[in-house]
Amino acid sequence: MYDKLVKKEATLAVIGLGYVGLPIALEFARKIKVIGFDINQKRVDMMRSNVDPSNELTASDFEGCDISFTADLEDLKAANFYIVAVPTPIDASNEPDIRPLVGASTTVGKVLKKGDYVVYESTVYPGCTEEDCIPVLEQMSGLKWKEDFNVGYSPERINPGDKVHTLATIVKVSSGDTPESAEEIAKTYELVVDAGVHRAASIKVAEAAKIIENTQRDVNIALINELSIIFNRMDINTYEVLEAAGTKWNFLKFFPGLVGGHCIGVDPYYLTHKAQKLGYHAKIINSGRYVNDSMGFYVGKQTVKKILAKGKSIIDSRILVMGATFKEDVSDIRNSRVIDVVKEIESFSCKVEIVDPHADKEEYAHEYGHELVDAPTGKYDAVIVAVNHAEYVAMSEADFKNLMTDKGILVDLKGIFRDKIKDLDYWSL
Repeated sequence: MYDKLVKKEATLAVIGLGYVGLPIALEFARKIKVIGFDINQKRVDMMRSNVDPSNELTASDFEGCDISFTADLEDLKAANFYIVAVPTPIDASNEPDIRPLVGASTTVGKVLKKGDYVVYESTVYPGCTEEDCIPVLEQMSGLKWKEDFNVGYSPERINPGDKVHTLATIVKVSSGDTPESAEEIAKTYELVVDAGVHRAASIKVAEAAKIIENTQRDVNIALINELSIIFNRMDINTYEVLEAAGTKWNFLKFFPGLVGGHCIGVDPYYLTHKAQKLGYHAKIINSGRYVNDSMGFYVGKQTVKKILAKGKSIIDSRILVMGATFKEDVSDIRNSRVIDVVKEIESFSCKVEIVDPHADKEEYAHEYGHELVDAPTGKYDAVIVAVNHAEYVAMSEADFKNLMTDKGILVDLKGIFRDKIKDLDYWSL
């Protein structure tokens, strides 16, 4: 398969062209022939015009690529090596929602041919590829796994907004269903990953490796968030504590904050779901999730308390939230926990406005049922810097004073202004 791909006698297809799929498709398209498939025709039309719907890539990133974009299932029949990179979200009950994955497997199964390869990149619980995806491929294609087609798993490690840690510079983990297929898959990824490919012992090992990467970060951030709550009661600045503790060589540098996005705030639930199915209640992981999922409400309550402490009527108060995306300098609003802060404050009948220079207004309103304002309107009793976009980091204390009423409060979730603020009432996690 590798030789055929290199000689362009075979074609690689990427299913799902979002934050993960599109960069992968374009990287491969500089070396081999690629089909980019997405079920959203509007997105396909944009990519045909060298426009990234996710606003991560520029027009120049599309240049010199042997790629065709399509939403037509018939076009997929020309492919021989399929990479599935669709979202794996959670539902309202924090249970895994693998419907996009099953849908993509159904799509691939309809065009799967003898000798083809299917590699999954979507983050899943260990066993999902073999237990949930392969049966769909077999059912839809009428083919037999390992006899007629091969399957692998290579978890995505793309970090939205990060121009340093990219597909080419991050070691890739890959796996296959046989020793032969595992090597073919690894060699194929080595075409585009300069940092090298780690060959995992099995598909399940590769799945587990991915799921614990973000679970580990989630648990560590939960510890720091809990410490922040404790230190707040002691009237100690958490960032000053972390700065002091960080002078020791083996102190792990994690920071408090809202934990959202499509990875850290989601992946642990896939692991706890699988553990529960096996009869084990994951205590530490679930506790970490509880702490991190509660932080938005905690910030909201603290803001309201500080407004009340100023002797102001909470019902008449106006609060500005700066930042709506899940992290800095990206347009991605998926699973952003900023909305938790907003809802908690609104539960006290306050007036809350949200601004964000990167988030799409229509997308945000559809996702969270809340309108974004184009710019601040008037004066506010509290300003919450929820996301440290570059535009906000560059602001001065004078800029914030101009946004505030008398006795205004600046809430700085990332602690980025603690050395800049001298006169304003200031609070951070």
